[in-house]
Amino acid sequence: MTAGPITREERALRASRAFEHLPQPLDALVLFDDQYILYYAGFAFFPTERPVALVITREGERTLFVPRLEREHAQQTGEAEQVVDYPEFPGRPHPMQHLGDLLARLGLASAAIGVDHDGYPSVMGYDGPALSTQLGNARIVRVSRALDHQMALKSPAELELIRESARWGAYAHRLLQDATHAGANEHEVEAHATREATAAMTAALGPSYRGQNRWISGATALYRGQIGPNSALPHAMTTGATFQTGDVLVTGAGAAVWGYISELERTMFVGEASAEQQRYFQHMLNLQDIAFEALKPGKTCASVDEAVRAYFGEHQLNAHWRHHVGHSLGQRIHESPFLDIGDERILEPGMVLSVEPGLYVPGLGGFRHSDTILITETGMELLTDYPRDLESLTLPAQVHA
Repeated sequence: MTAGPITREERALRASRAFEHLPQPLDALVLFDDQYILYYAGFAFFPTERPVALVITREGERTLFVPRLEREHAQQTGEAEQVVDYPEFPGRPHPMQHLGDLLARLGLASAAIGVDHDGYPSVMGYDGPALSTQLGNARIVRVSRALDHQMALKSPAELELIRESARWGAYAHRLLQDATHAGANEHEVEAHATREATAAMTAALGPSYRGQNRWISGATALYRGQIGPNSALPHAMTTGATFQTGDVLVTGAGAAVWGYISELERTMFVGEASAEQQRYFQHMLNLQDIAFEALKPGKTCASVDEAVRAYFGEHQLNAHWRHHVGHSLGQRIHESPFLDIGDERILEPGMVLSVEPGLYVPGLGGFRHSDTILITETGMELLTDYPRDLESLTLPAQVHA
């Protein structure tokens, strides 16, 4: 069966069950983050300076609050029980005053309200008052952490979309790898892989397919500038480099499937890796294997990072450490919890996380694989399927006609 969108019924159930995750009883939620709005009401949009909000009452009734130019969009694609619009930002009165009036009409002017922000955040030049100033005696409580916990526990339907994303991410990565050789250009190879993979995915998933994701469009495979010496920069930016023999390459691939994504990254070499590069590559594999072994339900996120950092210390590699082991993902490219020594949250079945410990050696290269995994009842399941070994990831130095 081809993976399809999250059903209206599932989104409605999420909205009503959100209150079960809160640390205290509240009367309603007012959410501004576009990812919460997509998660609970199915409305996918690009945030601008014009505030958009979702109001959810304890009974599960959802109201989308949007600027006038988004009204039809919200009515056609969103799943809220009602859509209320205001004229424009900054307007007169200000959109936050319109939202305060809406909450008063809903009987929430003096309610206990959970929010992700006390007002719309600063997006594209937005400036406005706090939501709390627009209400009478309402009590405002930040609840993002609780809602993130709900989002972290993926449903069977969400997992199927992530699995589908992983399949197409691997397909795009194979196209990227096959097209990469000394003398080729980063932009051209990325465009080829992304174009061909997206076309194949769109044909396979059918005309109703939608990506609905802010971070990835279609099926993509990229280098993001991590080529040669710049592979030692974990968040390099593309430069349009030409591949050369001896380059270390760090990739990234995934696909957007009805709002959900996966993460696949590999370290590759143009031509045979040097002995020193092979040594760091093997350390990287060892680090990822340690993380895989540590990922078990009931363990803390911190314990996974601690196990990996112990290997860094044991092998005198701390100078090449740059970041924690990984993070949750699903709708967002980064979600919580995080596989970091500062995150004591418990790993639970249904959580989906990236596993990407890396080593970065200035002048030599970066060494990072990333895989998407699912926490199961007994351990973890690898959702991404792509070779990890050195031989499979060594590209020919020359292309033979």
